[in-house]
Amino acid sequence: MSKSKKTLKFSHLNQKGQANMVDISDKTPTTREAVASGKVYMQPETMTALKSESLPKGDVLATARIAGIQAAKKTSDLIPLCHPLMLSKVKVEFELASDHVLITATCKLVGSTGVEMEALTAVSVAALTLFDMCKSADKSMSLSEIHVVSKVGGKSDVKHH
Repeated sequence: MSKSKKTLKFSHLNQKGQANMVDISDKTPTTREAVASGKVYMQPETMTALKSESLPKGDVLATARIAGIQAAKKTSDLIPLCHPLMLSKVKVEFELASDHVLITATCKLVGSTGVEMEALTAVSVAALTLFDMCKSADKSMSLSEIHVVSKVGGKSDVKHH
C-alpha cells in the first residue's frame, strides 16, 4: 500500500501562492487565550546580578515586562499579515533559575482570530529586552525554546508540554 501525502494548506496564501490577509469576517467571536514561553540563558553571575537588581541599566524585569506587554499590543505592526486585535489581557511573568529566565506570556481576547502571535511576540520582545539590558554583563547569553504552550478557543485547543 502506498501512503498518500497530505497536502499542507497555508491560510495566508491565496490560490496563486501570493501572501494575503485571511478574511475572518465570517468567524464567530469566541474567547481566545494563548500562552507562550521562552528562555534566556545566562551565566550564574549575571543571574545573581539580575536577582539583586544590581545591573547598571536598572530594574530589568520590570522593563522587560512592560516591553513584552507593549509588543503584544503592536504585533500587527510587526508581522505583516496579523490582524490588529483588541486584547483584553496581556500578562508577562518571569521565573528565575540558576542559569536562565523562563518567560511566560498570556494573551486573551474575545474575537474572531487567535492570539498565539501576540503571546509569542510578547515573549520574544521581553527576551530581547532582558538580553539588551544584561549584555554588558554577559556576552554569552542566548534566547531559546520560544514556543506556544497552549491555545484555547476557535476551532481547536492545543496544549504542548
